[in-house]
Amino acid sequence: MEQTKNKYVGQAIIKKDAKALLSGKPAYTDDFVPENALVVKLMRSPHAYAKIKKIDTSKAMLVPGVEIVVTYKDVPKKRFTLAGQTFPEPSPYDRLILDEYVRFVGDPVAIVAGKNEACCQKAMKLIKVEYEVLEPILDFKQSLDNTILIHQEDSFVGHDGQGTDQMRNLCASSEEIEGDVEGVLAQCDYLVEESYHIKAVSQAMMEPFTAYTYMDVYGRMVVQSATQIPFHVRRIVSHALDVPKSKIRVIKPRIGGGFGAKQTAVCEVYPAIVTYLTTKPAHLTFTREECFTNGSPRHEMEVKIRLGADKNGKFKAVDLYTLSNTGAYGEHGPTTVGLTGTKSLSMYYGLEAHRFAYDVVYTNRLSSGAYRGYGATQGIFALESAVNELAHKMKIDPIKLREMNMVHEGDKFTHYYGESATSCALDKCVERVKEMIEWDKKYPCYEVAPNKVRAVGMAMAMQGSGISGVDVGSVALKLNDDGFYTLMVGCSDMGTGCDTILAQMAADCLGCDMENIVVFGVDTDQSPYDSGSYASSTTYVTGMAVVKCCEMMMKKIQKAASGILELPMEELAFDGERVFAISDETKGITLPDLVTKLQAGTGEILYAQSSHTSPVSPPPFMAGAAEVEVDLETGKVTPIDYVACVDCGTVINANLARVQTEGGLVQGIGMSLFEDILYTDKGYLMTNNFMQYKIPTRIDMGKVRVDFVETYEKSGPFGAKSIGEVVINTPAPAIADAVYNATGLRFRSMPITAEKVFMALQEK
Repeated sequence: MEQTKNKYVGQAIIKKDAKALLSGKPAYTDDFVPENALVVKLMRSPHAYAKIKKIDTSKAMLVPGVEIVVTYKDVPKKRFTLAGQTFPEPSPYDRLILDEYVRFVGDPVAIVAGKNEACCQKAMKLIKVEYEVLEPILDFKQSLDNTILIHQEDSFVGHDGQGTDQMRNLCASSEEIEGDVEGVLAQCDYLVEESYHIKAVSQAMMEPFTAYTYMDVYGRMVVQSATQIPFHVRRIVSHALDVPKSKIRVIKPRIGGGFGAKQTAVCEVYPAIVTYLTTKPAHLTFTREECFTNGSPRHEMEVKIRLGADKNGKFKAVDLYTLSNTGAYGEHGPTTVGLTGTKSLSMYYGLEAHRFAYDVVYTNRLSSGAYRGYGATQGIFALESAVNELAHKMKIDPIKLREMNMVHEGDKFTHYYGESATSCALDKCVERVKEMIEWDKKYPCYEVAPNKVRAVGMAMAMQGSGISGVDVGSVALKLNDDGFYTLMVGCSDMGTGCDTILAQMAADCLGCDMENIVVFGVDTDQSPYDSGSYASSTTYVTGMAVVKCCEMMMKKIQKAASGILELPMEELAFDGERVFAISDETKGITLPDLVTKLQAGTGEILYAQSSHTSPVSPPPFMAGAAEVEVDLETGKVTPIDYVACVDCGTVINANLARVQTEGGLVQGIGMSLFEDILYTDKGYLMTNNFMQYKIPTRIDMGKVRVDFVETYEKSGPFGAKSIGEVVINTPAPAIADAVYNATGLRFRSMPITAEKVFMALQEK
C-alpha cells in the first residue's frame, strides 16, 4: 500500500478491549469455566530420570469425588510435539500424553480429575508408584554422545533436514560456512575468542497456563484455551488423542500474556484426555509453581564466538557456534537455535568469511520452548558482547566500531536467507541513542559518590517480520446491516493489541470509522486459518492480509452497487460511506441502503476473505544504551536509565508500539540483572516462585525512554514491519558492557547479580 494520509494508522488509538478489561468483564479462559467442570491435577515425577515399573491407582479411585485417574497405560501411544509451528513441523515427535519413562523432575506421571481440588490432591497422595531411578544428564555440555540416552524409544520421530539423532542425544544439528574462515581469522590484526552463557529464563506472564475442554452436542471436543496458536492446538490435540481434526474445535478468549510461552501447547492435552475418556467438561490451570517447573522457558545456550578485525577496525570474519539445551523434549529446539546466527551476524556487513554451526541436545531438565526473541536474544548477547570486547581491545569507541561495520539500507545481509536490507535505519537508531544517553559526556564512566560509579554501554539488534515463505495470515470481512463490518481474524491477541491494530488498518482501507469494524476473535470453526501470533508476524503478515481483503471487499461493494445503479464499475467511486457516479455525485447509494437491497434478495451478501504469506521477512532494527550505577562495596548494579530507538517501519499505533518496546526492554533488564534459574544436583528447580525468581518491578527498572525512526517497508501493510521481539535483545549486552566500564569486570553469563559482582571485585 502506498504512503497516504491516514485517519487511524499512525495514531495512538486506545485498545478496543481496554474498557472491558479494566472493568473486570469476563474475558479470560477461567471466566468461562462452568461449576460442574472436573478439576484436573497432575501428579508429577520426583526424579529427573526414571522408568515407572509399577503404578497402583486403586486407592486413589476410592476417594469421594474422584472421577478418573489416567496413567501411561490409558493413553494413545502415538508420539507428537507440543510446539505450535507451521508445517513442515521441525520439532521431533518425542512425547506421549503420559509415558512409561519420566525425563525431568515434574514430568507428569498421572492425571487425576475430580469434583474439586481437595479430592484430587488427596487422590494423588494415594497413588503408589514404583520407579527404577536412572542416572540423568543435567549438564547440557555433557549430553552429546553420552552413553546415557534420554530418548531410546523406537516410536521416536525425527524430521528430515534437522540433523536429529536420538542415539547421540541430538535434537538438531547444522553447519554453514562461507569463505575461508580459518584463513581470514589467521590474518586478522585483532581477534576476540570467547564463550557466552545464557540461562533458561521464564516468561513469567501474568495469566498461568490454562485450558477448559468439553464435548458439544455433536460429540466434538471443544478446547477453550489461553493460547497463541489455536489452529496448531487443534492439530496437537488431534495427534495426542489420535482423533481426526474435524472432531476438535479450539476457541481462544483473551490471553493474559504469553511472550512465547503459549506458543507451546503446555497444558491442553491433559483436560482433553479427561474429557475424551469421561465425556465430561474438564478444567486445568497450572499453579504458579507449575508455570515455572513445567512451562516452556527460553533455551539455555552457550555461544562460542571468534570475531576478527583488521587494524582499522573492519570486521573480516566471524565464527559462531551455539550449543543449545532443549531439555527433556524437543519443542522448538531445531528452530530457536537458528536465530542465534541469522539475527546476529546479519547486523554486520562486508565479512570476508563466516561460519555458523550449532548442536541442540537433550538433557533431563525442563523442556524449553519459545520466548520473545526466540534465539536471537542469546546470539545477540554473545555477538554484541564480543563487539564491545573488541572495541575495548582496540581502544576504540564501541559506537564508532559499529558505525564502521553495521548494515545499511540496500546492503545484502551476511546470513539472512539471501535477503537485502530493503528498509533500514539502524545507523539513525544508533545516532539517536547516542544523543539520548549523552554518550560522549558519560562514556565510559563517571563517579557519583565514594565507591559508586555510573557507566554506560550500548548494543544493536535486529529480528524478523514473520517467517518468510512459512507463516500465513488470514482474515475475512463480512458487510452487515447499517454498513458495519465484521473482521474475522485467526491471529491471537495476547494483550499486544493486534485486534486494535488490524481494525485501524481495515478502517483506513475501507474509509470508515473504527467503530464500524467489529473484530471477531479466534474460533477454529469460524475464523480463517492463521499460523498464530508468534515470530513477530501479526502486524506484518496478517496486516497485509487485511489490506488485501479490504481491497477485495471494496471491489465487491462497487460491483454490487453497479448492478443496482445500472452504471459500469469504472464509472463509480466509493468513499467509505456511499458508492456514487464519478460524473454526478448525486447519483449514488449509501452503504446501509446497499446492504438492505442486497439482503432483500436483489444481490449477493458481501463477504471477502484473503490470506497472505511473504517471501521475505524484513527485519526491524534497534539500538539501545544502558546507564547503570555500580556500588563497588556491595556489588549491586542499579539500572538508572535505558534508552532505545527502534526502526519498525511505519508505526501503526504509537501507544502500543511504545508499551511493546518498554515491556521488552524491562524483560531484557530482568534477564540481565535479576532472573536466575537455579537447580539442585538432583535436577529440582529451586527458583519456582516469585520469591526465589525475581522479575523487575517498577522500582527496579530505572528510567526507560523510547524513540522511533520510521522507514517505509514496501512489502508491509502501510509500510510496517514488526516490533514484538526485537525490543528485548539489547539490554543484556549493553548492561554487561556498562558494568565492565564501571568495574573492569567482564561478565559473559547472565544474570549479573550483586553477589557475582561482589565476589569478582574481591578477587580483583
